[in-house]
Amino acid sequence: MADPMSQRSIVIAGGGTAGWMTAAALARFCGRGWAITLAESDEIGTVGVGEATIPMIRLFNQALGIDEAEFLRETQGTWKLAIEFDGWGAPGERYMHAFGQVGRGLGLLPFHHYWLRARAAGRARPLGDYVLNDVAAKANRFAHVERAAGSALPPMPSAFHFDAGLYAAYLRRYAEARGVSRIEGRIEGIERGGESGDIAALVLADGVRVAGDLFVDCSGFRGLLIEGALETGFEDWGHWLPCDRALAVPCERVEPLIPYTRATARSAGWQWRIPLQHRTGNGYVFSSVHIGEDEAASVLLANLDGAPQADPRLLKFRAGKRRKAWNRNVVAIGLASGFLEPLESTSIHLIQSGITRLLDFLPNGPVAAADRDAYNRLTDFEIERIRDFVILHYFANRRDDPFWEAQRHMALPESLNFRLDMFRSSGRIIREADELFDVPGWIQVLAGQGIVPDRWHPLADELGADQLDQFLATVADAYARDAARMPGHADYLARFCGAPSTLSQSSIA
Repeated sequence: MADPMSQRSIVIAGGGTAGWMTAAALARFCGRGWAITLAESDEIGTVGVGEATIPMIRLFNQALGIDEAEFLRETQGTWKLAIEFDGWGAPGERYMHAFGQVGRGLGLLPFHHYWLRARAAGRARPLGDYVLNDVAAKANRFAHVERAAGSALPPMPSAFHFDAGLYAAYLRRYAEARGVSRIEGRIEGIERGGESGDIAALVLADGVRVAGDLFVDCSGFRGLLIEGALETGFEDWGHWLPCDRALAVPCERVEPLIPYTRATARSAGWQWRIPLQHRTGNGYVFSSVHIGEDEAASVLLANLDGAPQADPRLLKFRAGKRRKAWNRNVVAIGLASGFLEPLESTSIHLIQSGITRLLDFLPNGPVAAADRDAYNRLTDFEIERIRDFVILHYFANRRDDPFWEAQRHMALPESLNFRLDMFRSSGRIIREADELFDVPGWIQVLAGQGIVPDRWHPLADELGADQLDQFLATVADAYARDAARMPGHADYLARFCGAPSTLSQSSIA
């Protein structure tokens, strides 16, 4: 590594969403002591399925100082309040996993214990009636919500849908304006230091040598540095998450422009629908053991809302993670570090959290083994807990397709079994450390897919029956009134940031 007092160099291998998010963040937070270079080839396509996000993306954009209206215009973006799951519990059933809190806590208990008690007595409404984002999403309404201090109404967190290719291009302009150097060229070779075994330089097809001190592998599934050069190893999770293919296709935008992602169960996987200002993103994530690619393409095309704008694009993948996300002087971020299908829109979040950890552990001199090990432990914990949450969706089903029957009878990770046993026995949900999904997410998916315990925390019995009814009704009615005051999603979007040629049809008519 270079002298800590001299300028140090970070080389990013690969562009796309992961590469340019990394470049933008490093450009924003690394000072003059760092030279940042990104090497990518226009010949290599990028994977553009990460178009739906979760609320943490707002923190990333805000940290970069990005104006939200400009960002949404440049990326043809829309807002997202929730994910609707269609047919995951059983055909014909639907539920939302919405952002934000579920109901309102009372005393020492989270809301769902009171809901479980009222449900057992036949006195509760559907859980979604007590979730503001769920109510607003179903009514196709959106607004930026700011609450006065002490308000009894909850915040309304939101995320975005956007065109991932446009987002990468937007961040490229941001990064290059702040000193990031982009080198065009396909990576043909990788030089390693003779004594250290670290990566010394990338060698491009035209012979250009790109040397660096620290390398960030954003080369996608290939993992050119982390796997191709360092042979780090891969932990395969296909026995828990057997989908290994995806077909993606855009179609014409149709009305209404809903503020939520839709995930629809199909016979051998699931179909996504992501509404953007200029089009709708669609895809079919499936198991190649249970359906052929041609049949999957037919299913996808037969279930589009509008005319397709391209032929379906096939993506092949394996669910799992690298055994080390940071190996020697290489940090893998994005698909190079591992892959979980985009069921809960965590792909871009995992890029974001990897970048945050990289900044936290940015070396001041040679990479310390303790820092590298800590980075890897935190990375493993995060992705394993997200893995469990995704597995839950597959396991908790009552469908009769062979694919779904197999998922219902899979042997679960011990960490997920423990969580399910606890919930079934007492309704308790705990959050370990700073894992991504908290009580609101778990209860919405568990209840939405039919896992509901017969017992709840005993303190929920302290309310009288009439008090319980009044408490639940007050929450549901307040959220319904609050959502009814909000404008329609498309109208609000058109006023706030509509892309010039793609304003909502309802606002033009």
